[in-house]
Amino acid sequence: MKTNGLLHRSAVAVVVAGLAFSAAACSSSGGGSSSGDGGKAGDAGAPLDPATKVTITADCQPPTTKPAERKQWDDDIAAFNKIYPNVTIKATDGSPCEEPAKFTAQLAGKTQPDLFYAYFTDTNQILDAGGAQDISAYVNEKTVPALKDIDPSVLGTLKDADGKLYGLPVTNYKMGLIYNRKLFVQAGLDPDKPPTTWAEIREDAKKIAALGNGVNGYGDYSATNQGGWHFTAELYGLGGKMLSDDGKKVAFNSAEGKQVLQNLYDMRWTDNTMGATQGLKWPDLMTQTSTDKLGMYVGAPDDITYMVQTLKGNYEDYGMGPMPGGKSALLGGDGRFFKKGSTPDQIKAGVAWVNFKYLTMGKGQFDYSRNKTDGLPVGIPQPSFFGGASLAADNTAKAASATVPVKNYAPYVSTPVPGKTEPANAQQLYKVLDAAVSAVLTDKNADIAKLLTDAESQANQVLSSLQ
Repeated sequence: MKTNGLLHRSAVAVVVAGLAFSAAACSSSGGGSSSGDGGKAGDAGAPLDPATKVTITADCQPPTTKPAERKQWDDDIAAFNKIYPNVTIKATDGSPCEEPAKFTAQLAGKTQPDLFYAYFTDTNQILDAGGAQDISAYVNEKTVPALKDIDPSVLGTLKDADGKLYGLPVTNYKMGLIYNRKLFVQAGLDPDKPPTTWAEIREDAKKIAALGNGVNGYGDYSATNQGGWHFTAELYGLGGKMLSDDGKKVAFNSAEGKQVLQNLYDMRWTDNTMGATQGLKWPDLMTQTSTDKLGMYVGAPDDITYMVQTLKGNYEDYGMGPMPGGKSALLGGDGRFFKKGSTPDQIKAGVAWVNFKYLTMGKGQFDYSRNKTDGLPVGIPQPSFFGGASLAADNTAKAASATVPVKNYAPYVSTPVPGKTEPANAQQLYKVLDAAVSAVLTDKNADIAKLLTDAESQANQVLSSLQ
């Protein structure tokens, strides 16, 4: 769901003049290759030959309104071209990188770039439209050396039901508990030990709300599909699921689903720790937290960046803990997909670029010393798709160049929670669940069992119409 706040970075390039293209090598988008063996599908698993001449189109170049990111993009293209001097990436900038209506139209018209940006939740739409190329044969530990360290649950968002891979991850997040450390201290709570269960959240929220002056202990969204999004995150944390195993029915009308709504009802009406103003939507919770009026809410790490860069808060004032319940954490993010019909060399060039810019320690987005010099935050626990040796290297590099208090995120980082992706047809389901979440926060007489039964019926009708 996370359509705001994610770092939407991408790809662009220096045009190399004088390239000749064979008509036989052209893809459906007009790119091509003049390489020899590199263009053979049977050689798919080999890295791109540096002598290969190939052009690919791409979207989501950092806009000029983000000068640091744009400069880094240009610098990375120049460095990439020192390795692959004959690769041309023709790109367009974009902010946001995806506009749903335009994206859908591109898929329908087959006009998306060779290497295109998409959210993890777009995978089904892309595959249903026949818009992406299977790149399974092109991705291995020779072409993406850190492949073995990428979280399988993240890679899984870019695969079809048969396990075929259609894209590579660029950024991702896992939900957790964001909290105001200043309010924790004022309420006599330990800011280095955030609550991890909903019972603990209720108790801490009471102490924070007792500060008065319009301060609320806990907050949640309940409008513009974001109530359903947070319901899903909280359901996952408790071990519940949104869909049946076959994906044909919803499964949120469960003990865990009832607990999600009961928790919210109890904090709103029994504890009075959520305040009377409801119908909140993005970025209301961040606004309240950054002005020291909200103690806790469920969110993603980059919310903190937004609170500092846009709302003028201070990194020192915010902390993050693991997803309450700890069974699983809703994950989201974006990747780069490869257009259906791309030539082998276009795929290889795209894999090489994504690997260089987004998947290599010390390079591209992981060049933390450069990020620090350029005034970009270093130390936010996102992206978080690496484990193993890559994670260890990432933590070391972050600590060496940190510009934010990384200790504030230690409870989140040190408590690994398995990631779980958003359900298929997420937005339609979230819209239905908005009503249930809103009802328990605005109606003291809300019937939780009935709300979930009604939502289940409506959501199953939605799923049936899509099958």
